[in-house]
Amino acid sequence: MSSGLSVTNRRVFAIAGPAMLANLTTPLIGIVSTAAIGRLGDPHLLGGVALASVAFDCIFWLFGFLRMATVAFTAQALGAGDRIEVRAILLRALMLGAAIGLTLIILRTPLAALVFSVMGGSDAVTSAARQYFFIRLWSAPLMLGNYVILGWLVGQARTGIALALQVGINLANMALTSLLVLQFDFGVSGAALATVIAETAGFLAGLIAVWKILGGRIDVPRAVLFDRIRLLRLFAVNRYIMIRTAALIAAFLFFTAQGARAGDLTLAANAVLNNFVMIGSFFLDGIATAAEQLCGQGTGARDRKQFSRAVKLVLIWSTAFGIAVTLLFVLFGGALIDFITTSPEVRLAARNYMLLAALAPACGVLAYAYDGIYIGASWARDMRNLMLLALAIYIAAWFALASLGNTGLWLAFLVFMLSRGALQALRHPALLRQSFPQQAWLTPASLPL
Repeated sequence: MSSGLSVTNRRVFAIAGPAMLANLTTPLIGIVSTAAIGRLGDPHLLGGVALASVAFDCIFWLFGFLRMATVAFTAQALGAGDRIEVRAILLRALMLGAAIGLTLIILRTPLAALVFSVMGGSDAVTSAARQYFFIRLWSAPLMLGNYVILGWLVGQARTGIALALQVGINLANMALTSLLVLQFDFGVSGAALATVIAETAGFLAGLIAVWKILGGRIDVPRAVLFDRIRLLRLFAVNRYIMIRTAALIAAFLFFTAQGARAGDLTLAANAVLNNFVMIGSFFLDGIATAAEQLCGQGTGARDRKQFSRAVKLVLIWSTAFGIAVTLLFVLFGGALIDFITTSPEVRLAARNYMLLAALAPACGVLAYAYDGIYIGASWARDMRNLMLLALAIYIAAWFALASLGNTGLWLAFLVFMLSRGALQALRHPALLRQSFPQQAWLTPASLPL
C-alpha cells in the first residue's frame, strides 16, 4: 500500500541530527554537578550525589518506555492520518507517567531503603545520597511527563522543538546547580532542587509547545481516550519494553559488578572505558530515534515500501557511524583516556582493554538500529524475548571466558551487543511479513505486540 510518506536521507537526519545533539548535552549535567559538589571539598557529598545519580539513572531508564512507546504510537497514528488518536496518545501517556511518578513519591521511603541497601556505600555517603534522593524524587512525575512530551514530539518528527526543550532543561539544570550549590551554599540539597526546578520548567514549556501545536485543542472524546483495546495495547507494549529495559540494565550492572570484583584498578579502568560505549551510543541512538519515527509512521500508513526503505537507510547510517566512531577510538582512544583520568595506573590499565572498548560502537550497530525499528513497529514482545535471550548468551559467554579476567568480560560484552542485533535481524523478515500481509488492513488491536 502506498502513502504520502517518503523516506529520504534528509528525513533521517532531520530526526537523527537533533537527537544526537540532545544526547551530547546530557553528560554535561553530570560534569557540572560533580564540579559544583566537588568544590565543597567533602568527598562524602560527592560520593553521595554520584550514588544517588546512578540510582536515578536506573529508575528513570526503567521507565523510558514512556518515551519510546509514545514515539511509536504517535508516529503510527500520524501515518494512519488519525489526528484524534494523536491527541489521545499524549493524554494517555501523560496520565500513565503521572501515576508512576506519584507512586514513586508515595513509596519513596521503602524505595530508598531498597536502593541504597543494594548499592552499599559508607554511612556518610549514604546519608548524602538519601538527602539528594528524597528531594529530587519530587521531580518524578514531571520528568516522566517530559519523557512523554519529547516522545510525542519526536513521533511527529518535530525534533527541533524536542531538541530545544531537552537542551533547555539540561542548561537550566546546570545553571541552577551552579547557582544553588556555589552561590547560595545549598549543598547536596541545591543540586537536587536544581533538577526539580529544571524539570518543572521544562514540563511547563513542553505543555505550551503542545498547546500551540494542537491549536489549543486537546479535547479527546472519552470513548476514544479510554478505548479498552487501545489501553490494553498501551499497557502490553509498555510492559514488554519495561522488561526489555530491565534486562538491559541488568547486563550493564553485571558488567560493573564483575569489574568491581576484579579490583579497584580494574573497576576504575572500566569506568573510564565505559565512556567509549556512552559516546558511541549518542550517535547510534540518534539514528535509532529516526528509525522509531519513520518505521512507526510507515507502520501506521501500512506502507511496506517506505517502511523497508527506512530500515535500509537506518542500517546504512548506523553502520557508517558505528564504524567511524570505532576508528576514531582506535586512533585517539589513548588521548581520550588521558583526558578523562590523570592516574598513571588507571591510564595504563585502561589502555590494556582500549581496543576492545573501541569495538563497542561497531558491534552495537545492529542492536541500536533494530531497537529503533522494533519500537517503531511496536514489535515489543519479540524485542523483549530477544533481549532476554541475548542476556542469557552474554552470561554464558562470560562464564566461558571468565578465565581471561577483564579481557573475557569485555569480550562477553561485545558478544552481548552482537547477539542483540543478530537475533533481531534474523527475526525481522518474519515480523515484516506479519505486519504487512498482502491486501490486509491492520487495526490497532491486531498490530503485533
